[in-house]
Amino acid sequence: MTSRLPKLIAFDLDYTLWDFWIDTHVYPPLKRDPTTGTVIDNSCKPKTIDFYKDIPQILHRLQAAGVAIAACSRTDAPVLAREALSLILVPPRTGSDSSAKPIPAIKFFDQLEIYPSSKIKHFKKLHEKTGIPYEEMLFFDDEWRNQEVEELGVTFTLVPNGLNDRIIEKGLREWRKKHPVQVNDDAVGADGTPIS
Repeated sequence: MTSRLPKLIAFDLDYTLWDFWIDTHVYPPLKRDPTTGTVIDNSCKPKTIDFYKDIPQILHRLQAAGVAIAACSRTDAPVLAREALSLILVPPRTGSDSSAKPIPAIKFFDQLEIYPSSKIKHFKKLHEKTGIPYEEMLFFDDEWRNQEVEELGVTFTLVPNGLNDRIIEKGLREWRKKHPVQVNDDAVGADGTPIS
């Protein structure tokens, strides 16, 4: 990620960062195995609660680049969603030293808008809390209906089968195309006078 980036990138949770609906497919309480770090739910056949495989390194790269990271979910189980984010451990960044330890996923998120509501409301709250212009926001979600955020100026990218590196790059290309770098310097002649 060396090109210009949005100031904030937001992610839906269900079928965007993980492969389930937290409010209907997961049974509390959740627990993390102290040896393996694996998080499971309380169903008869315990479900593993984890991200799609590319998510940990995506989070590391965005954080290292100074991009604000947000979660925007309309789930009916906001407490359970936050619990899952708190329990999932993100492995150290690829190439980090051997003493690096896993980090709770929730620590990567600068903002959490997790409650039943429209994504428009979620983004209005993000804008209110951060002051970041909508045009500097990129949103990844698995549902087309949430493309409504583009009315605000947010760039929307559909996630058809779970977020991965390819979809992140596609979203960044779309955002850059909509928001090319603007050069504000006035053109000046050799003598320093402005050229109009």
